[in-house]
Amino acid sequence: MNDNILKSVTKLFSEKRNIILIPHSSPDADALGSCLALYHFFKSKNEVNIISPNEYTEILNFLPGSENVLNYERDKEKCENMINKGDVIFTLDFNSLGRARNLSSLISKSSATTIMIDHHENPDNYADITISNSKMSSTCEMVYDFICSIDKSIIDNKIATCIYTGIVADTGSFRFPSTTSKTLKVGSELINHGVNVTEIFEKLHNNFQFNRLKLLGSTINNFKKISGLPVVYTSITDNDQKVNNFKKGDSEGFVNFGLSVADILCSVLFIEKKDEGLIKISFRSKGDFKVNIFASKYFNGGGHEHASGGISRLSLKETEKKFVTDITQYINQNYE
Repeated sequence: MNDNILKSVTKLFSEKRNIILIPHSSPDADALGSCLALYHFFKSKNEVNIISPNEYTEILNFLPGSENVLNYERDKEKCENMINKGDVIFTLDFNSLGRARNLSSLISKSSATTIMIDHHENPDNYADITISNSKMSSTCEMVYDFICSIDKSIIDNKIATCIYTGIVADTGSFRFPSTTSKTLKVGSELINHGVNVTEIFEKLHNNFQFNRLKLLGSTINNFKKISGLPVVYTSITDNDQKVNNFKKGDSEGFVNFGLSVADILCSVLFIEKKDEGLIKISFRSKGDFKVNIFASKYFNGGGHEHASGGISRLSLKETEKKFVTDITQYINQNYE
């Protein structure tokens, strides 16, 4: 955070504010952890509310303060009234208003000061104050820096737990290339605040239902390799979800299994969403293969160099066929 932004933020919070914290739709650990960390940081001197565009995985209910998160889809009138009364809106872990789904128009119409904190590339120009750095491991690491710039002494176990959870989730337990020596230092400082490292790992990775194990098995069984290319892909059909009582968050991490195969540089997961009329796509890669560029060019997506998302309005079969054609052409043009 540069000096000009710090001055603006310090001035803004020199008096009591009505703060609204908004994560992206279907918030993950980084998005929700960021919101909850700022909730605990600001709540003693301000009116603070967290409004999620929709539901999130119940796995994250262990985060301190999660019971205070409002779901816009469940309580629209209450949430809209809160947003209309807010004088500061934080958008966390996204940099395009479309990622807030039905909340996007409310944010854009609001007279509140809007602050973006995000670590994805190519931020849109919607916020009054933009704090963006795609080289950071996570939005939670950025929130840690934000808090330290204002008043580091307020950090307690609750704030530390929320931030650590987001960092460890977005870095793959400090395995991904976005992990830096600073990231590890921040993690160490958070542990000094009493973060229970073992408990967080257990909650994030060993806290699923048996049906998820069966879903994982069928997803792995569905993996296909594109002949002559270091690329694999798999899918979860609408029927797979029904048979295995699919819940939000159940497919988290499935796409990464493709990268465990020797010489594979790109792994893709297609999830059929018949109720929404689309296919959700997760792209993962390693090495020099940048999936964000491919996702943006062919599947209305984007994200990080090695972790991106996209969508398709075609059928699952047609989407897979298009993907094979597109990625074959893309690799032949850019990596030969």
